[in-house]
Amino acid sequence: MKILGILGTILCKMFSPIKANALFFIFMYLLGCLCAWTTLPGTKNAEIYENLYLELFFDLFVLCAILLAIPAKIRRWVKMSLYVLLYVVALVDVYCFVNFDSTLNPSILMLIDETDSREAGEFLSTLVSPDLIFSNVGWILLLIIVNVFVAYSPKMKKVKLPNFNWNDRYTPYAGLLCIVLLLWGGLSSSQNKIATYKLMSGSSVGDIEHTLTEDNHAVLYTPISRLIFSIYANSLASKQIDKLVASAKSVKVDSCSYRSPNIVLIIGESYGKRHSEQYGYLMPTAPRQIRREKSGLLVPFTDVVAPWNLTSFVFKNVFSLHVIGEKGEWCDYPLFPELFRKAGYNVSFITNQFLPQAKAAVYDFSGGFFLNNPELSKAQFDIRNDKLHVFDDGLLTDYDDFVKNGKIKPDGHNLTIFHLIGQHVNYRTRCPRNQFKFFASDYEDKRPDLNPRERKVLSYYDNAVQYNDSIVDQICKRFENQDAIVIYMPDHGEECYEDNRGFICRNHSASIDWPLAHYEFEIPFWIYCSPKYAHSHPEIFKEIVQARNRRLMTDALPDLMLYLAGISSKDYHEEYNILSNKYDEMRPRILKGTTDYDRLRDAYLKNKKKK
Repeated sequence: MKILGILGTILCKMFSPIKANALFFIFMYLLGCLCAWTTLPGTKNAEIYENLYLELFFDLFVLCAILLAIPAKIRRWVKMSLYVLLYVVALVDVYCFVNFDSTLNPSILMLIDETDSREAGEFLSTLVSPDLIFSNVGWILLLIIVNVFVAYSPKMKKVKLPNFNWNDRYTPYAGLLCIVLLLWGGLSSSQNKIATYKLMSGSSVGDIEHTLTEDNHAVLYTPISRLIFSIYANSLASKQIDKLVASAKSVKVDSCSYRSPNIVLIIGESYGKRHSEQYGYLMPTAPRQIRREKSGLLVPFTDVVAPWNLTSFVFKNVFSLHVIGEKGEWCDYPLFPELFRKAGYNVSFITNQFLPQAKAAVYDFSGGFFLNNPELSKAQFDIRNDKLHVFDDGLLTDYDDFVKNGKIKPDGHNLTIFHLIGQHVNYRTRCPRNQFKFFASDYEDKRPDLNPRERKVLSYYDNAVQYNDSIVDQICKRFENQDAIVIYMPDHGEECYEDNRGFICRNHSASIDWPLAHYEFEIPFWIYCSPKYAHSHPEIFKEIVQARNRRLMTDALPDLMLYLAGISSKDYHEEYNILSNKYDEMRPRILKGTTDYDRLRDAYLKNKKKK
């Protein structure tokens, strides 16, 4: 009996955190569930986080245990503060989902940080608007009203609810249930807790992004966890922004010859070199580029790789004058558009991905925070577009409008950067249906190893590639009568059922083998010179032709850009300019900061030769 008494006491103690904070536990549990239900995307396969109910129980039990350790007089005010915090964050989270189709994320937090008092007042006024009250936000408001009514209504205080007045007879059973749910919830959520710790331990925004590419990454299933993560990500971004701002202030241009009056950089998206007709692909995906190549004015380079297979990492390395292998980080160096602006070029950034918007995922936040920061944006660009488009032809319209309204003067000194959505997944949505050229049936003989569904996906990707061909051709067309040079480089490669690998998109494995390097890091790269440019700059055109077979990794692109502009600065390094006779072609091309691409290729070719 004594043992049973001890056991009963232990069981009662196990229930005491919930018993002492019953109202708080019940309503915060309902809040967690309600937030999950009201922010479930309307897509076909959307599902509630599978461990929601158990992990939420575990987290709230631990929180209530902590509250129990606080003296009763203080605990009341702590709970009141938690009520306010958790309800306000929940309202903001669901509000963002209703208005921006996205829950709290680092991009939204960055936008909030830039919100002035007037805009904040407008936001608060919308919380009581009829439209919002009858949206999913209304469910959170209703829960708050019920919570307040139950807590403070005199009539409710007289009601003896079993949840608030447990008889000792039932308390041990409740304690036993708590133990079961606590152990079950702790074990089932342990993996997510470890993953969350890893996510919150990244030393940079890039580390966070890379962690989110891994399988079984953390699920931030509550509004408060999403807020904490957003604050953390923004704090990391802020540190790098501070370094970039300091670098921008130290930028100095000694002189500029304006060697190339109009320089155009086209940054594509997710373009696997294997799917380019220019590089021997079996489908006619690049007829317009081939036509320009046959004219002799478009020169494709044969041996170019990206430093990463993630857009944001590529952007940081391509925009920064830091070259992989040099001391320091990318954010310790100036961004090349800053030097162009300082030199007197009119710099335009026309993007179909990196605009400041609430719905931006971590990947876009990671790639765009240094472009969208107001101070850095002003240091880099004179002109930017302000809206995204379903298809990349919208960027052509943006450019034409800038020319029409005089913001871009073709007879001036211009650096124009086009950033395409290109072949970014979902491939089916990257080409207008009326411009589809390829269909699943076209691959029955060419790819008999694929099933019908896979052939359809492959046709979507190749359609996106050929649509991209039409866009880059139209960009070239806009400059072919000017003294202009156009550079095209996609951010990284892409896989779409290559050989027998059986998957699409990219593999973000920490280790890089030859197939991964071959398909996801090798990219098409070309330079197009207008007839006028080739005639006016025969020495540069000759250098381009002579350099076409040189090794290149695109982290060195800024030095080529500075050379083409004739910008003289301490930040320019001739050994990284692929057109220079002092170019260091044997510089190691390190992928993801870990793996030597050329060693991988050499080992592959050596093994192939043995076979």
